[in-house]
Amino acid sequence: MVNLGQLANTVQKNCHISDARYAGDYSLCIFLLKMREFYRWENGIPLTRTLPKEEVGEWLQEREQMWSHLESSPFEPLPMEKGAFDPFDVESINSELIPQGYVYSGGYGRLSKPHFFLGDLLKKETRDGFTIYISSCEYARDLAAPPAMLQGKTIYLRRESVRRFLWEKIDEWSWNRKNDAMERALADYKYHVDMDAALDQMTVNESEAMILHELGEGRAGELLGEEWNQMLTVLSRSKAEIMARAVRDILADCISTLPSLIESEKTASLHFYFANFGGMRKHLFPEILDAYRRWANERDLRPLRRLVSTGKSRWLETAHAMLELHKKDGKNAGASIERLLEKEPI
Repeated sequence: MVNLGQLANTVQKNCHISDARYAGDYSLCIFLLKMREFYRWENGIPLTRTLPKEEVGEWLQEREQMWSHLESSPFEPLPMEKGAFDPFDVESINSELIPQGYVYSGGYGRLSKPHFFLGDLLKKETRDGFTIYISSCEYARDLAAPPAMLQGKTIYLRRESVRRFLWEKIDEWSWNRKNDAMERALADYKYHVDMDAALDQMTVNESEAMILHELGEGRAGELLGEEWNQMLTVLSRSKAEIMARAVRDILADCISTLPSLIESEKTASLHFYFANFGGMRKHLFPEILDAYRRWANERDLRPLRRLVSTGKSRWLETAHAMLELHKKDGKNAGASIERLLEKEPI
């Protein structure tokens, strides 16, 4: 049997090393919000409990000091029963952990940040050729805890992180309550009647929506090929990379997430989806928000269904056009890709 305590400590150290290297990529506001919630997770504080400001402040200073010592450290191999494994050798690590009821993930997220986590395995599924691991309690995680992540043909869905993500979105909405889509989603979930029951149901439903998105990501990856990842490497840490990731997100949702939610009439999940449709996706595809509002206000689903139906071909063509620019311009493709997506002359 694996020594869970030793393994969790090593994974957590690698998480700290990753955070030490990449925490500076966040804006100050986002950084402080993530640190507060990381403090909550690390200390097992319930989501509804107010955090002690002075203690959080002291912990923040201590954490930054620790990061300063770890920033240049290499990631450590994981101590497994059959030897030490590279932290990115996920398949070998999970070949030992899965039979024991645990699951591990080590991969790269946005802006090439490494993400690691270790948790209890709740369920394993297979869908459309993809293996899905659903975890519950997490023993190690980094500052950013992606609720769902695709690695090759494997999807990791982290229920604990899903619940925290949902709570953070609700808490964010509660400060100004200007997001009508979020208000509709919470009304459908009867959040104001029974908060805990609503959050439980949201965790189940939105976990499924996240799995649908990752399945769409997988299918988009099959359509775009390895050249897409090569392009992202070239565009790394640029506006063009953010735009490219948004294009693939939209394509994935037009392939999988939105058709499934529409056909299964998952009203609450549709509201929640559009409550969080912002940033670059909103900038590139604003008309879908107009179609959503028409459905929400007039119960007319036709514009939304039409945009989703045509979205796969539209965004796949856009992605292929970006790949052609990358093939043509190489390392200098970022500017031309930006002009393409801003609908300016190339």
